[in-house]
Amino acid sequence: MNSSVLGALNVVVGWLYFAAWTVSFYPQVHYNWSRKSVVGLNFDYLCYNLTGFLGYSFFNVGMYWVASVQGQYFALHPRGINPVQLNDVVFSMHGVLITLLTIAQCFIYDRGGQRVSLVACILCGGAWLVSSVAVIATLSNVITLLTCLYFFAYIKLGTTLIKYVPQAFMNYRRKSTEGWSIGNVLLDFTGGVLSLAQMMLLNYISGDWSSIFGDPAKFGVSVFSVLFDVLFMVQHYGLYRDVSEFT
Repeated sequence: MNSSVLGALNVVVGWLYFAAWTVSFYPQVHYNWSRKSVVGLNFDYLCYNLTGFLGYSFFNVGMYWVASVQGQYFALHPRGINPVQLNDVVFSMHGVLITLLTIAQCFIYDRGGQRVSLVACILCGGAWLVSSVAVIATLSNVITLLTCLYFFAYIKLGTTLIKYVPQAFMNYRRKSTEGWSIGNVLLDFTGGVLSLAQMMLLNYISGDWSSIFGDPAKFGVSVFSVLFDVLFMVQHYGLYRDVSEFT
């Protein structure tokens, strides 16, 4: 690295985004518990979220701990550094667990007849079908393990592109954000901005700006999370301010 100070700053920013994104799950969990209801929380969002975090966890674990994957990556980016940090691994695995907890709440609390849509079931099922084919291709030495892991990363990227749409549309249809915690949105926005800052800093330090796309899931998650969080803030504080329940 070009600077030990910038290197230390990179670590600090990384753990700050990890903290913001990790804590962002809990306002929704607490909100569900306090209301004893998940009405207003879109189930398609949870389905996409679980699928995405599982894929992201597979990618991060492979990139961070599997030496052969790292060797394949550095063969493509000889001047780069590993885009996956320890905080990325912990964050993605925590995301799986806390999403499972939120899904469990949907079986316990009042859900008002809500269910996962057929579209979400088909898309998530299709994502796992494609990833299964990638695993088989890897075992058959058709593609490298790194390429296979990128399929899982793209699952996370793909689910992030669409997972907020059902919730935003539900808020629009109900003309309310009740059931969707604004605390979740604010912390998610903070985490997204810090995640982008860490990637920029990491690439500035290494002098290899191409590595910003070395972890496409992280880059895409950060960008699209920030954009949708802005939309949710507009809905909550602006469009549906008079009819929302602020939490």
